[in-house]
Amino acid sequence: MLVGYGQVNQYDENPGSEPVDLMEAAAREAADARVLEAVDAVRIVNLLSVRYRDPGLLLAQRIGAPDAVTGYTPIGGNIPQSLVNQACLDIQQGRSGVVLIAGGETWRTRTRLKARGERLAGTQQDVSVPMAPSAPEFTMAGPAELRIGLVAPSHVYPMFEQALRIAAGESPEEHRRRIGELWSRFSHVAQGNRYAWSREAVPAEQIWQPGPDNRMISWPYTKLMNSNNMVDQGAALILTSVGKAEQLQIPRDRWVFPYAGTDAHDTYLIGERASFSGSPAIRIAGRRVLELTGLGIDDIDAVDVYSCFPSAVQVAARELGLALDDRARPLTVTGGLTFAGGPWNNYVSHSIATMAERLAANPGQVGLVTANGGYLTKHSFGIYSTEPPVREFRWEDVQSEVDAEPTVTAEDEWSGTGTVESWTTPVTREGAAEKVFVSVRTPSGSRALAVITDASQAEASTREDIAGAKVTVNADGTAGLE
Repeated sequence: MLVGYGQVNQYDENPGSEPVDLMEAAAREAADARVLEAVDAVRIVNLLSVRYRDPGLLLAQRIGAPDAVTGYTPIGGNIPQSLVNQACLDIQQGRSGVVLIAGGETWRTRTRLKARGERLAGTQQDVSVPMAPSAPEFTMAGPAELRIGLVAPSHVYPMFEQALRIAAGESPEEHRRRIGELWSRFSHVAQGNRYAWSREAVPAEQIWQPGPDNRMISWPYTKLMNSNNMVDQGAALILTSVGKAEQLQIPRDRWVFPYAGTDAHDTYLIGERASFSGSPAIRIAGRRVLELTGLGIDDIDAVDVYSCFPSAVQVAARELGLALDDRARPLTVTGGLTFAGGPWNNYVSHSIATMAERLAANPGQVGLVTANGGYLTKHSFGIYSTEPPVREFRWEDVQSEVDAEPTVTAEDEWSGTGTVESWTTPVTREGAAEKVFVSVRTPSGSRALAVITDASQAEASTREDIAGAKVTVNADGTAGLE
C-alpha cells in the first residue's frame, strides 16, 4: 500500500540546486527518518535535467538507506504508475519490503543557467559506481516520421486534435473554443491544488486565443495548451505492506491502498494507428483495471487523466466513458501538466501523490489515475482507495488483446495523390506558419506522413479546413495541396 507521498516546488532561482535535492526534499515530506531508513528499494523516474551514474544510490545515501537496491527507468510519462504497479507486486511476493519511487527535475533552473552561458552541475559520482541499469527505450519514430522530421510531441498531439475535431464534425473555431473551456476547467482545479506550479485560474478565451504571452505553437494549440516543463519540481512515493507499516508505526490515516493496475501500449509508430482519434490500449487496459476491482466507471469518485495536451484527455475520456464537462468529477485532481506542472517523465508521481492526499482527506472514496508515455503510446492505470480491498492487489498486462486490434499499413516511401486525414501547422516565434505536417490516406487505405513546405499553403492551412483535400506526396516526403 501507499504510505508516503510528498511533493516540492522550487520557485526561487537556486543555481546550486539539482534534481537529487528535490527528490530528497520530497522523500522527507513523504515520511520521517525512521521510515526512510527502512527503504530497501529505490526506483528513480528517468531524469532530463542532470545525468547521474546511479541517482537511486545518491538518494538512498542521503536518506540513510545506503544498502537499498536501486533502479532507473526508461523515458515515458506512464512510468510512475507502472512503477507503483511493479512495487505492489514486489512487496506482495516478498521481493521488497519498503519501496521508494522518486523523480525530480530542475529544468527551469537549467534553462535559465543555459541562457546565461552557465551549466547546471549535478553531484559527480565516482566512475567506480556502475551505471544504473534501465530497460531499453522503445522507438517512437520510424522511417516515415524521421524523413519529414515529425518527432516532437508538440507536433504529433495537434494532429490527434485535428482528427478529434474532424470526427466530431466541428468547425475549427468551435473546436478551439471547446478545448479552451476544457483547459480553463483544469486551471480552476490547479487553483485549489497547493502543489500546482501555477495556481491562477485562466479564462477559456485567454487559452484558445493566441496573444503576446500565449503564442501559437502548432495549430490548433497555443502555448497554454502544451505541457509546461519549465518547472523545478520533485515528488516521492513510498509503498510497503500492512505488516511493515504497522511495525514502522505509520499512521493509518496515511494508508492508501492500490487496488489494481494495468499496462499496455498502442502501436509504437503513429503511422500504424487505426485512428488518430482513438486508443485501443486505453480502452482495453482501462476496462480491465475496473474489472479487476469489480467496479464500474461510475463508482470512481476522483479521476486524474494524463493531460500533456487536450487531445490526450479527450481520447482517454472517450475510451473510458468519462464526461469532459462533469463539474462534480473533473478529469484532473492536480490541474494537469500545463498548470500543475509537467516535469517531463515525472508528472504522474505528482498526480498519484495528489490523489493520495485527496483520498486520505475523503476516506472511502475511490480514485483512478491514468498515465501516458510517448505519442499517446504507452499507458498505465491504477485504482486507489483508503478502504482495504476485498482481495489482494491485482495487475495485468493486456498487450495481447491490444495487439489483436486493427492497424493501418504505414508507408515509408510512398508517392502519389491521396487525401488529408489530419494535419498541424507549426508556427514560428514571430507568428508565421512554418510548414504543414499532414497525415495522408492513400487510395488503398494505407497512411503516408508528409510535409508541405510551401509558405502560402502553410498559411492557408491555419484559416481553411483542409480535411479531405487532395494532396500530392513526393518520394522524399514533401507534399503539396492540389
